[in-house]
Amino acid sequence: MIGYILDNDVMEQTFIKGEKMMTLEEVMKSLEEMGTEQTKKTFLRHGAKDPLFGVKIGDLKKLVKYVKKDQELALSLFHTGNSDAMYLAGLSINPKLMTKEQLQNWAKEAHWTMIAESIVGAVAAETKYAIELAREWLKSDDELIENCGWSTYSHYLSIAPDEEIDKEEVRELLNYIEKNIHTSKNRVRYTMNGFVIAVGSYVSTLTAEAMMVGQKIGKVQVDVGNTSCKVPLATDYIEKVEARGKLGVKKKTCIC
Repeated sequence: MIGYILDNDVMEQTFIKGEKMMTLEEVMKSLEEMGTEQTKKTFLRHGAKDPLFGVKIGDLKKLVKYVKKDQELALSLFHTGNSDAMYLAGLSINPKLMTKEQLQNWAKEAHWTMIAESIVGAVAAETKYAIELAREWLKSDDELIENCGWSTYSHYLSIAPDEEIDKEEVRELLNYIEKNIHTSKNRVRYTMNGFVIAVGSYVSTLTAEAMMVGQKIGKVQVDVGNTSCKVPLATDYIEKVEARGKLGVKKKTCIC
């Protein structure tokens, strides 16, 4: 039975002997040993659902290189329904190899906001189906799937060259947010606000328009449960990006 060992050299010998990679059972056992009750309680307060072991994101990243070489293993991890395994799958998956159907299944299986927004949204954004799926998910009546839509589009804006972005569509979405954000579903309000921030931060030709929408929507109220999380004011956030000289600067990847 393989346990989790922090030393990278020992990990290399333990998890990969010759060409033998980790199995799903071995990864799940390692995740179980890495989890802590405190981290699990924190995730549960933020909306996570069992099953999960409570593994810190930083610790999950130490396992990525042992999973990313095996696309089927990453897919299997997501389908366990275990939150830690699902997040690890998103960090390890090769988005370019995913099919539209697989991405749609991931959106359906995402059972809380962190998986929907940080994993499904980020992974989908790095595929050729990004905008197609974002449009599809934005029409969903399911709160988490609609979240996947806004998150996918926001992540896409952070990596896509400006010349590939449909700026008229982005303007239409900003207009929609201005009119509907305060009456939308709870968590959708959060990701809509995030979309305004993404437009203002990553598409410099639309920064002024995003700022205008941000000023009109003002403070966005979202029930974040028993946590200290706050919804950033879009205008303040964009201004801070500008102050750092980062307006329009794209990211290499949105999977993190």
